[in-house]
Amino acid sequence: MTYPNIDLVIHGMIKHDAGNPKLIQHFLKVHEFARLIGIGEGLEKLVQFTLETAAVVHDIGILTAKRKHGSSAGKYQELEGPAEAKSLLSGLGWPQEVIDRVCYLVGRHHTYTNIDGPDYQILAEADFLVNLLESDSSVQAQKNAYHNIFKTETGRRLCRLLYPIVQQET
Repeated sequence: MTYPNIDLVIHGMIKHDAGNPKLIQHFLKVHEFARLIGIGEGLEKLVQFTLETAAVVHDIGILTAKRKHGSSAGKYQELEGPAEAKSLLSGLGWPQEVIDRVCYLVGRHHTYTNIDGPDYQILAEADFLVNLLESDSSVQAQKNAYHNIFKTETGRRLCRLLYPIVQQET
């Protein structure tokens, strides 16, 4: 099967988040880490494509969450994001099976229990790699994430390389 060009959804998200360079740069970084981890873990093509799509749109609900709930807290992103992701991806002609899985992932990307697939695991890891820096996380938060979130070999290696205190400990 031939999949649409991921650049279409990247451009769609840049338009969606226009005027918010932090949001745009965040999803671009998460996408690149997800892409690297997925390739490193040898994901099958459909799973890789689904992962990369989810990484691009994972925070699509932030602006609506802020507008409707006055907060961009994870639970509101998970609540508002799936419908927006479905609308964007449907308009771009994404395969329905990918849309369904991406909406599932967007609706759970701040939930770290019952992770049910490599795409979900890698999305969590990629988002953590970026969030640890963007939130100016403590050394303890970095260590906790490394031990509790990171399960893939590629994700663990990247975490150690990005956060030297984690590297020194392992």
